[in-house]
Amino acid sequence: MVKPLSLFSGVLLAACMSLPAQADWYLDNESSRLSFISTKAGNLSEVHRFLTLHGRIDAKGAARLRVEMESVSTGIPVRDERLRSLLFKTKEFPDAHIMAQLNLAPITDLAPGAQLEISLPVQVEIRGRKHAYMAELLATRLDDRRFQVVTLAPLVLHAEHFGLEEGVEALRKVARLSNISLSVPVGAVMIFTSR
Repeated sequence: MVKPLSLFSGVLLAACMSLPAQADWYLDNESSRLSFISTKAGNLSEVHRFLTLHGRIDAKGAARLRVEMESVSTGIPVRDERLRSLLFKTKEFPDAHIMAQLNLAPITDLAPGAQLEISLPVQVEIRGRKHAYMAELLATRLDDRRFQVVTLAPLVLHAEHFGLEEGVEALRKVARLSNISLSVPVGAVMIFTSR
């Protein structure tokens, strides 16, 4: 006969072991990266990034990522300021948002080190305008409390989807460039930790 205390301990242990699958997951900003590539003057491409990200995936798989647009970093302060004021208009639109719905179980069921390819619809919101994209992602279970999601292929955002054409043209004029591409590849490395 199983003792009640042993049975209770077993149930409690099983509940604790399954906790990460049912817990909320939070983005580790320090270990994560969201970068984009700009192309100007025909063929000169440069990689930039956003330094401050906030993200959460709830127990039902609703993923929300908030990007602080003020944190844009190109390595050139005057260019950063132009992006904030002329393109992103951060005083009016301080954040961009990325939203998705995913099935957490296949990710949380992975053994540490195991990987899973995911094709996932995502919605991107910049300056109050939303557009849907299909993202190709690779999820890797790092350990019992962490997993990583990276883009297998860049997500190509188009300026016209977010009403950014005038901002791009303003940047082109102030920088005295022949052109700036309206298509911007975006890549991400995101690490989530359960709490």
